[in-house]
Amino acid sequence: MFEATSRYIIIAALTFLFAPASLKAQDHSHDDQLESSTHETSQLAPADEGHNEIHGQTVDEKEFEITELIMHHISDSHEWHFFDWNSQPVSLPLPVIVYTKKNGFSLFSSGRFHHNDDGAVVHESSNGDRFIKVHDKIYLAEEESINNSYAHFSDSHEVTNTTPDADISITKNVFNMFLGAMIMLLLFAGIIRRYKSQVPKGVAKFVEPLVVFVRDDIALQNIGEKHYKRFTPYLLTVFFFIWINNVLGLIPGGANLTGNISFTLTLSLLTFVIVNINGNKDYWRHIFWMPGVPYPVRVLMALIEIVGVFTKPFALMIRLFANMTAGHIVILSLISLVFIFKTIWIAPASVILTLFIYIIKVLVAFLQAYIFALLTALFIGQATQEHDHH
Repeated sequence: MFEATSRYIIIAALTFLFAPASLKAQDHSHDDQLESSTHETSQLAPADEGHNEIHGQTVDEKEFEITELIMHHISDSHEWHFFDWNSQPVSLPLPVIVYTKKNGFSLFSSGRFHHNDDGAVVHESSNGDRFIKVHDKIYLAEEESINNSYAHFSDSHEVTNTTPDADISITKNVFNMFLGAMIMLLLFAGIIRRYKSQVPKGVAKFVEPLVVFVRDDIALQNIGEKHYKRFTPYLLTVFFFIWINNVLGLIPGGANLTGNISFTLTLSLLTFVIVNINGNKDYWRHIFWMPGVPYPVRVLMALIEIVGVFTKPFALMIRLFANMTAGHIVILSLISLVFIFKTIWIAPASVILTLFIYIIKVLVAFLQAYIFALLTALFIGQATQEHDHH
């Protein structure tokens, strides 16, 4: 998780936004092509009675079709898969950028990964490195294949191949983050032009109440009149950036960016840094030596307050991640009921429930952006508040 977070931090520095970029590949997801998935599963899945046979191995059909589909949808990927046409995947290959100390950087398209009996292998790069992709994580291909596969597995079915020293590839989530940043910049650039006439028009009429809402009801109310103007730009950026990416995740085929724990971790770390850098002496005094309580209790309170410093960003991280991920899983699970029960008669109930949850997700997309900005403002207000001691 730390490695994935570093990917977002690099890209945040380049785009001035705050949502990470990593030196290692992110969470394991599954290959988009059915041929690769079945091939890899045949190497990993143990044989059980009553399961279907694939390439000489057995795989539980329901788990393969449903669980794999859901996990693939909510996970990151090195290519953007849209749909299958005539049993062929229609995907958008994304840039793969990996580094090894021996041969330096390698840059190539993820479309160069091909699937055959030897596993998923990319052609040898110009610097001599060869790479494979297993469950959408990139490894170095071994010099000699074992059992006609460039991927080597341990007894516990874990890949033992060496990973590149650095992976700063533009994955689906990173691409979606750039898209969200571009949409936000274009949105506010257009609004600025509209305000040249001093009268908001078009989309500015829609965005202006939201800007005023964040300024007056979130920043001013929780930070206070003395300091709220300093932090309003950050709160506005956090609110709109999370909201836009939440909405992009609702589009069919969209990336589950805000449901990626590395992304939410980095956002919470930025809040953590801003809160503690701007904390005044009263803030730190109330943490390490609480005034107004007996001395023995101060030691206990200090321990509790120090833990609280770290649980605040942790709560921000988990809340956004869990809510957005759970919504995707519930929607896909409801759609999958038709395939689980293998009858069309369940379709009306499945569609109605899916539509209901989808409408709730539209509300949650806004609500989670609001909650993240609200709690951030609350933590900043606690750090900058000045106390009168008598």
